[in-house]
Amino acid sequence: MAKKNVPYDQEYYDKEIESMPREQLEELQLGYLKDELKFAYDNCPYYKRAWDEAGVSPEIETLADLEKFPFINKQTERDTQGVGSFFGELCGVPEDDVVYMATSSGSTGVPTMSPFTQGDFEDFMKAESRLFWQAGMRPNDRYLHGMNFALYVGGPCVIGAQELGALGIWVGAVPSDRLLWAMKQYQPTFFWSSPSYAWQLGQKAIEKGYDPKTDFASLKHIIISGEPGGSIESTRKAIEEIWDASVYDFFGLSDIYGACAAMCDAKDGLHIIEDQILVEVVDPVTGEVLPDGERGEIVYTTLKKRARPMIRFRSGDIGHVNRETCECGRTMTRIYIQGRKDEMFIVSAVNVFPSDIEYIVRNDKGLSGEYLIRVYDENYTTRYEVSVERAFGSDEAYDEIAKRVENELKTHTGVRPAKVLVFDTDKLGTSSEHKAKRFIDERNQDA
Repeated sequence: MAKKNVPYDQEYYDKEIESMPREQLEELQLGYLKDELKFAYDNCPYYKRAWDEAGVSPEIETLADLEKFPFINKQTERDTQGVGSFFGELCGVPEDDVVYMATSSGSTGVPTMSPFTQGDFEDFMKAESRLFWQAGMRPNDRYLHGMNFALYVGGPCVIGAQELGALGIWVGAVPSDRLLWAMKQYQPTFFWSSPSYAWQLGQKAIEKGYDPKTDFASLKHIIISGEPGGSIESTRKAIEEIWDASVYDFFGLSDIYGACAAMCDAKDGLHIIEDQILVEVVDPVTGEVLPDGERGEIVYTTLKKRARPMIRFRSGDIGHVNRETCECGRTMTRIYIQGRKDEMFIVSAVNVFPSDIEYIVRNDKGLSGEYLIRVYDENYTTRYEVSVERAFGSDEAYDEIAKRVENELKTHTGVRPAKVLVFDTDKLGTSSEHKAKRFIDERNQDA
């Protein structure tokens, strides 16, 4: 891909798109959506069958007409994958037109494939370049990519950094010692990791005698994704404090792009690339579209993708949107994700998300930042317990820590945990060089 020459001091990578007036942006989206729906109906067997059964036509007049179309979800991907062709009934092109594929992690079922045509991939990389620029990356930066390359849709994002002119350092998910060596040796100015691993790597550096603020002083920006922590201020601040670097949350999903939304310097929500993706928020139960600002399940519709158009894809993420112009001047809608629908639990009529618990754990200086949540049924009531670790070098009594955390959780969430278990540093076993597993759901085990 050819490098795009943008003046270093220019605030926007693509000012015309990023600051486009809302009315004009919606006109652009409507044109793209009309083309996408017609393409999906004519080329994807699943959509033709599903829309015919639902009695909807791909011919629309307004963006609001999208509400008439049925949803798809992860199960739709699994059910149609491999049916009729290698990529299945959601695919809109012959396999010969597909130049790249990624897969989901398979953490909640069979891994699903995500195919890209050459045009899809180029749009993907343009989006990454724009989001990188939005987070402060410029052609004179050195970018160390610390995320997994193995079939992971976030792997190619490094190419987006190179397209804007930055130096791409393809390290990937390697052991901590090797990653710290690479950071010391190559002195990157940007680094991408998951929130938990960015935190853990800082702790590992300290344990090995480094001072991350001075021994890795070249590092000025950290991009984090793959977990909710990036949008939790206490987590973000904790990572910034360790590294003395500015942290930006990025969001992506294997079903569409490695990153399709990201923070700007205002750090008030994540700007989604609305010229390529339409976003709705719906009631998780009824599917009714909710007004901006109300919390519900976030639904995405691709506007230009050909290998696998995603029309009204229910992501399982709970959050809300803000379509007002940001203080940075961008008009792209901002999304705010609170957590996963399948990880929310209700205790004494109170909705609790893992992100609520992470907020407390990462704010407590007496803890390492690691945690594990176990949710279970007892006497026909949902209960939860939280396991945490003492901070490195701490000799604070375990029972004092447990009591303090219990009280903090009660104050913040409104419900007290059944138990808080306290471990020494590195004894909880949740550390991960990619996505950390922090939620165990044991409800309805006898059902």
